[in-house]
Amino acid sequence: MLTFSSGKSPSDGLNNLKVSCYSGQTYAERPVSFRWEGVEYEVEEIEKEWLEPGERHFQVRTKDKKLFRLCYNEAQEQWSLIELVRS
Repeated sequence: MLTFSSGKSPSDGLNNLKVSCYSGQTYAERPVSFRWEGVEYEVEEIEKEWLEPGERHFQVRTKDKKLFRLCYNEAQEQWSLIELVRS
């Protein structure tokens, strides 16, 4: 398992996002957990995953039933996150 942070350091203000992921043949095959805004989230389920040019996207549900979209940008070597809310 590898850990990767978005930006240069958590104090950079880039979502304070740090992702731990399973990496076998390639980096970022599957997110396992992430730390965002001081809270540690454990991924319970990957609901969907897809590739776009230069990016890997994952829609994940955490153990506390929150829904997020994680994206790894290969060119920038940076993770981004969007919290999703179901109505």
